[in-house]
Amino acid sequence: MSGLNLSTALVIFAKAPILGHVKTRLCPPLTPDEAATLHGSFVLDTLERTKAAVGRLKLSMDRHLACAPSTTHVFFKIMEERQGVKLIDQVGDDLGARMHQAVETMFSRGYRRTVLIGTDVPTVPLEHFKQALTLLDSHELVLGPALDGGYYLIGMNRTIPELFTNMPWSTDQVLRLTQDRAAQLGLKTALLQPWRDVDTLADLEALVEAYAAETKKPKSERVFSDRTAGVLQTLAKRLHSRS
Repeated sequence: MSGLNLSTALVIFAKAPILGHVKTRLCPPLTPDEAATLHGSFVLDTLERTKAAVGRLKLSMDRHLACAPSTTHVFFKIMEERQGVKLIDQVGDDLGARMHQAVETMFSRGYRRTVLIGTDVPTVPLEHFKQALTLLDSHELVLGPALDGGYYLIGMNRTIPELFTNMPWSTDQVLRLTQDRAAQLGLKTALLQPWRDVDTLADLEALVEAYAAETKKPKSERVFSDRTAGVLQTLAKRLHSRS
């Protein structure tokens, strides 16, 4: 299939919004239902924003949704139909194995570049996707640093399995160790602008503050979807009442 010379595969890693299985680090103070609602809205945001990036910025990028627990979950079937994404299963014993498998799958299908992103960065600028693709023309690896020491985006123009093994996932060491390993492999690496992903209560509070600041802007300049804005507004009121 390499003869197809496809351009870029964007793989969005997502969990179905199942109560008790998503955003568990926010519970408490959030209830499992609130956490699942927030997570589901973030997944939709990521799908909508990546679709907008492809359309507005004219990016040659096919979007895939890497699904957990599986592509058969009704949530993902709805996303496939409404958002025009292709579904693949997350396969592997840990995050690294699942990411590596997704990368292998995309390159085996003939893509020249693969970019992976999670669903915890609902406000990441669309321009970051264009920058990632541009940087991959002259670099072997592109990373989007997260403020917590991980990364929110990783892109490459070939499979690099060493980046996904023996890594302490979900710690503040992931970005540094990934960069160290890339240096050991002699990879030419580029970094995007750091961005905050949403894992902890402090992250959520920062997102609520960002939303509050955005309400002062004209609607055409706002980043948050109306859906997520509504969720954040509701959660802010509930958290205030619980404090």
